[in-house]
Formats: sequence, structure tokens, C-alpha cells
Amino acid sequence: MRPLEGILVLDFSQYLAGPSAALRLADLGARVIKVENPKTGDNSRHLSLKNMFSDGDSVNFQAINREKESFAADLKNPHDLQMVKRLVAQADVLVENFRPGVMKKFGLDWEGTSALNTRLVYATVTGYGTEGPWRSKPGQDLLVQSLSGLAYMNGNGDQPPTPFGISIVDTFTGTHLTEGVLACLVRRAKTGRGGRVEVSLLESALYLQLEGLTTYFNGNHQLPIRSKVNNAHPYVGAPYGIYETKDGYIAISMGSVLEVGKILSCEALQAYPDPDSWFPQRDEIKQILCEHLRTRTTGEWLALLDQAHYWSSEVLDWKQMSESDGFQALHFVQDIHRCGNTPLYTTRCPIHYNGELLRTQKGAPRLGEDGEKIIADFQLDGKEAEER
Repeated sequence: MRPLEGILVLDFSQYLAGPSAALRLADLGARVIKVENPKTGDNSRHLSLKNMFSDGDSVNFQAINREKESFAADLKNPHDLQMVKRLVAQADVLVENFRPGVMKKFGLDWEGTSALNTRLVYATVTGYGTEGPWRSKPGQDLLVQSLSGLAYMNGNGDQPPTPFGISIVDTFTGTHLTEGVLACLVRRAKTGRGGRVEVSLLESALYLQLEGLTTYFNGNHQLPIRSKVNNAHPYVGAPYGIYETKDGYIAISMGSVLEVGKILSCEALQAYPDPDSWFPQRDEIKQILCEHLRTRTTGEWLALLDQAHYWSSEVLDWKQMSESDGFQALHFVQDIHRCGNTPLYTTRCPIHYNGELLRTQKGAPRLGEDGEKIIADFQLDGKEAEER
């Protein structure tokens, strides 16, 4: 058994942050039911990456919503709303990311649902919280990266701020929401009462910058200055960065400039014996390394660095990474299926439980496909629900 088997989660959320939290709970064994608008469903069904669709839904929607069931309900319809409330009364967790006030209109806000079910854990994702001048701004990953200062940390000093190439804020917000839900479930096991968990995209983005912001707040509020040469972390000195070699790229972690100079036979680095100089003079030190590392291949440099136990790595693209022995050993790709449909390949849950991998072949549901089963399982047709 997975640790959350027997837990019922209602996923009212859309796009990535909320659904990814519900996905994590599903991976851990919870039964997750997406409650969707019968006309449109989760809007990410129609939002694709690289125009990739399968069986009428975007591929990324299917990856984020695997292992779930779909219950189509028009919350403006009194009959449908009553069925949803009967479902809420039997649920353990509710996840939502509507604009503030939307759930309240249907009596499905925290106050309304907790009156129906005192054991319910109510989990909300917002863009910027429920107070302050930004509360009504669009909560979208790129915008939050920009407003939070996260994009300002990337790229070289003479380049514009650079966003991450993935939806990093949405993903971590989902992780933080999951943490809150699990903590609330533990508390409920002790007290018998549920609770409310709320995470905003902005707060998750700020939390990701714990190291940097702490340095800023305790360093006379001086803004970080990105290195002009191979910036990797604006508060870390040379040799930290990614460098071009004769046939690719190599990542060199923090350490002694003198030591790396000896390992790589780069005599010019011996001109920097003072560790206190490695941060303020990082650009000139890195420039020396740039020119030196282009003279040999990544494999040749790695052999020297590995022999000396200096932290370093080759830099792989997805093709190289997925074909590597290190990746293959993880068995990290799984194929998920819809009935009678071509399998989709995606990542598995990263958690190991009792020595086992948490894998599944259950794909994302078609819109509303589980309605009849859910109505029967939870007696939503007006009959008295069995006590759980």
C-alpha cells in the first residue's frame, strides 16, 4: 500500500501549480478526482507545449493529471452543485486555485466547506496572496519570476535578466502546497480536525531565493552583481561556473582557484593566492579559465578533475542525459495510457517508498469520464451517503 491510500482529494485547480500538488498526492496513493467545468474542463487541456496534443488533450495536461479521475460539474447548476457538496462532505483534501471570491459564490470556500466537513484539509494556490496591491495580478510563472527578482539572478552581467526555461515557480509552489497538506493531515490525525493551507506563487519564488535574499538583507541591502563572465551564482566567486571546452561544456563547482589551477596546469591562476580575491576578481579569473579550458576536450579535463576529487561535471543536453548510464539506472521514464490510446512517456514520482518505485500506467482522464462511477461510489444521486 502507498502511504496515502484511502485519502480522497478533490482537485478543483487548473494549469500547473495546483494540479501538480494533487499529482504528488496521487503518486503517494490518494484517490484524486478532478472537478471540472463540463464545457471546457481544466484550461490546460487546451494549452500545449510545442503544439503537442494526444487524444484531444495537450500532452503536458496528460502528464500533470495522470492517475486522476474526472467529474464534470457545472457549479452554476443547483443539481450539480449539490452533488459536489456531497462529495466535499466525504473528502479529505480539496485543492483550488480560483481567483479570490469565486469559490465563495458557490459556498465552496473554506468557511462553507468546513461547515460541511470539519475534517477537510482545504488547500489554496494564489498568485500573490490575498492582501496587498498585487493580489489581483495574473499569477503566471514568467511574471512571478520577474516580479520576485528570480530572473534577475540569471544570465551574465551584461545580459538582460534571464528566466528559467521551465515553469519553476509553478512546480515549487505545488511542492510547497503538498508539504502543507501533508502536515495538516498529520495534525488532523492527532486532533480530528482539518485546516486551511495557502501558498502563493510569489512566496514560493521568494523562498527559493533563501540564500540570496538572506545575504542581501544582511549585507546592507546591496544588490547582487552578476559576473560578466560565466555567471552561475552572483554571490559565489571564481571558479564557479560553466565553461566551454574543445568539444562541449564543463561545470566547475566552488573550490580553490589555486588548486584548480594546479590540477588543470593553468599557471596564470597562481597569480591569485588570496582567497579573498576570488570573488571581487572573479571575472578576470574566469576569463583565464575560459581561454585555458577551450584547449582540450571535456573528457580530458574531467579525467584530471575526477582524479583530484575536485567537484566538476560535464554539461549534458536532454538527449545525452537520457542516454547516459546514470539516467538509465534510475528507471525514471514511465509510459502512461488512456484506454485504447497510444502510450505517453513521462517522468515518474521521484520518491521511493519502502524500497519500491512509485510508478503508474494510469493516464489522465478524459473530461467527465468517471462521472457515473463517482456518483455511484459516493452516492451523489441524493441517497444517504454511507458513513466513511
